[in-house]
Amino acid sequence: MADGARLKATLIGLSAVLMWATLGLFGAGSGQVPPLLLNALCFGISGSIALVWLMLSGKLRLLRQPFRVWAFGTVGLFGFHFFYFTAIRNAPPVEANLINYTWPLLIVVFSAFLPGEHLRIHHVIGTILGLAGAALLITGGEGIDFAGGSALGYGAAIASSLFWSSYSVLSRRLGAVPTEAVAGFCLMTALLSGVSHVLMEETVWPAGAMQWASVVALALFPIGLAFFTWDIGVKRGDIQVLGAAAYSAPLLSTLLLIAFGFGDLTISVGLACVAITLGAVIAARDMIFRKRAAA
Repeated sequence: MADGARLKATLIGLSAVLMWATLGLFGAGSGQVPPLLLNALCFGISGSIALVWLMLSGKLRLLRQPFRVWAFGTVGLFGFHFFYFTAIRNAPPVEANLINYTWPLLIVVFSAFLPGEHLRIHHVIGTILGLAGAALLITGGEGIDFAGGSALGYGAAIASSLFWSSYSVLSRRLGAVPTEAVAGFCLMTALLSGVSHVLMEETVWPAGAMQWASVVALALFPIGLAFFTWDIGVKRGDIQVLGAAAYSAPLLSTLLLIAFGFGDLTISVGLACVAITLGAVIAARDMIFRKRAAA
């Protein structure tokens, strides 16, 4: 693949990270809607919009994929969210989030097994710096305590990390599958999330126009378009750079929450900003130098 096309795909993939940064803000605006119901609503809206677009553009045939493709996409999207919600319900949220946020590091490590990819030391250093920054954000610079009796939650957090990192890396092996197929994955994830909600949660609908607007915003961007642009990035872009840059999502999310009055700017946030930014630059060294050389 030409460097220009690879760079373009990487930048498209990075837009997913920017959209995921709005999860905290829009999630806070959605009120007390339980997570699996919120998942069902958001994936249902985003999948339906994508389905209508496919119909209007005459691309509905692109949903005709082998069963293994449908299974892979649905298990990847639903599995990650299901295990993440299980983790934060059955373990201290700080520790569960920290375990879950090993997925960008795992993407970088697992990418070494992809054809044509080479894992270099600066990829690992950059990603570890990102993980350190994310840990500062999640813990607030305080100690963590992996409490006893939370084995189910910790196990689910490990599973969520493995699901999303594996989905992201293995998507490269399904490079021939069009990104439009993600619409089907979203609809199936909505269906499974709805069933899980009925079995596991009490129904609480969004209250008022602002909460519904937040749900729609979630569906349009972080739980919608982001999965399509991420698919392009991991299939055709620099997957190591994407993995390292993914740690900017919790940072940008925190900064957005602070900007809208949901948090305070602390020393930990500042240090996390430095660590994550430096880590992303180090991991993207090859891409940056290639771009300069081309110029």
